[in-house]
This record gives sequence, C-alpha cells and structure tokens, in this order.
Amino acid sequence: MRSVLGDRRALAILLGPALLVYTLAMLVPMVWSLGYTFFKGNVIEGFTFDGFGNFEKLWHDPQAHSALWFTFKYGVVVSVGQVLAGYLLALLYVFVLRRSSALIRTLVFFPVILPTVAVALMFQKLFAVAPQNGLANTAIEALGIHHGDWFASGAGAFMVLVVMDVWRSMGFYGVLIYAGLLDIPEETIESARMDGATGLRLVRHIVLPLSWPVVLSSVVFSINGTLKVFDSVLALTNGGPGSDTTPLTLYMFRTAFSYGDYGYGSTIASLLTVVCLGVTLIIFRFSRRDLTKG
Repeated sequence: MRSVLGDRRALAILLGPALLVYTLAMLVPMVWSLGYTFFKGNVIEGFTFDGFGNFEKLWHDPQAHSALWFTFKYGVVVSVGQVLAGYLLALLYVFVLRRSSALIRTLVFFPVILPTVAVALMFQKLFAVAPQNGLANTAIEALGIHHGDWFASGAGAFMVLVVMDVWRSMGFYGVLIYAGLLDIPEETIESARMDGATGLRLVRHIVLPLSWPVVLSSVVFSINGTLKVFDSVLALTNGGPGSDTTPLTLYMFRTAFSYGDYGYGSTIASLLTVVCLGVTLIIFRFSRRDLTKG
C-alpha cells in the first residue's frame, strides 16, 4: 500500500479519471454559473455585461427575501424533524425491538424509495377537502377540530409539506443513526446501567455523546438536502399559494428557465451555495461543544 501511495504515476492513474469527471461535472459548471452572475440575458437573446447589477437586484428583491426566509424556515423545521424522528426510531430499534426490528425497519424505510411525485399526490389526497374530505381531514374532524383547505394558506401548505418530507425521510435517518448506535460497546451501556443510569439519563449522558458523530453527519446531510429542496415543493404545492412556499431553488429555476434570465438565476444559485456553506460551518462550529458536560 505504501509503495502504491508513493508512486505518483499510480496515483495519477487511480485518481485521474475520478478527478476528471468531478471537474467536468461539478467544478466547471460552478465556475460557469459564477461567471453568469455578471451578465444578463440568455442563450437566445444573447448576454450583456451587467457588472454587479444582479447582486444589487438580489439585495433589493422582496421575492428573493421571501424565498430565502422560506428556505431557512423549511430547512430548520424539516431537518430537526427528520433527525429527531430518526433518532427516536433508532433508539426504538436498539433498546426496545432489538433483533426483531428488521421488519419494522423495512416498513419504515419503504417511503424513502417511493417517487416524490407519487408521495405528493398521496398527500394531496390525504389533505384534500374537495370533492370529498381526505383521510387526514376526516381523522381531524373526528377529534372535533375543523380545518379548511390546507393548500389555501401558506401556513397550511407549509405544515403539509413538513409532514410529508419528515415522513418520507425519517426511515433513512433511522437506519443511519441505528448503524451508529450499534457501534456503542455493549459493555459501556451495561456499566452505565449498573451505575444507575436508565431511561433519559442513559440516553442523555451515555448514548447521545457516543453517537454524536453520526448525529452530526445526519444533521449536515439533512440540512444541505432541505436547503436545496425542489421536487417536493414543485410536486405538492408548486410554490403556492402565491409564492408562500417558494424556496430559492424553485425561484432560481423559474427565473432562469421560465423568464430567461440566466444571470439573475445564477446569482440566486450563488446565494444558495453560500447559505449551504455557511450553515454547514456553523453546525461544525457548534459540534465542538462537549456533550458529556452539563
């Protein structure tokens, strides 16, 4: 192994194809998109140099501000829901169901592989009010709570969107965190129980600190996915009502491809890239806290 790692020709042969594909598929489009931010126009009408005009437009664009706020709100709420639900499922698998959890893990994981459009259509039917009440509305009304059209208001559409995406993804994060919990030595758990740590105390002081690396990975994976949400919103609400559930990705898509403004669309994409990078750095900064204290 050391001889291979010390051979520059072997490294070039092994890593060269992967680096070439990464450069062509990732780095070149990123640099190209960044270059578009200084122009306005499209491939049909042509491009004209605009300097920092797109950035100034972004600074004063209320629709961009609304899309940014929705993106942050959606990202935080859904990421917390996904990771928290996944962690609770992982605890259920490890400490309650144990070896008999295989069937439950499979059933809970099943929504992950379903097409987004199919899941969105199912939730539209579940929360429908016309031509007849969906199953969710029927169950809510059975509890004496009456709710109108969920998709007629931004708050209602947001709630349905959050429920749908948490339900879809919690099985994935449950399995991911479950794999991390399995790496905790059984002797450590037994020693903590002998010292009187049970229930929430065991989870808070033993299980959570030891599983923190996989939880952190789940949070980073989740927040970067939710900040770039596109297909769920497009299939369920199409950004409506109005633009109340329009994230930056959908606003970028419409700006660039529906309105033909590649430069401003690329500027929105650059903003989203900066947001994802900044949130990830903040999470890693927070992760340095010692969870075993307090």
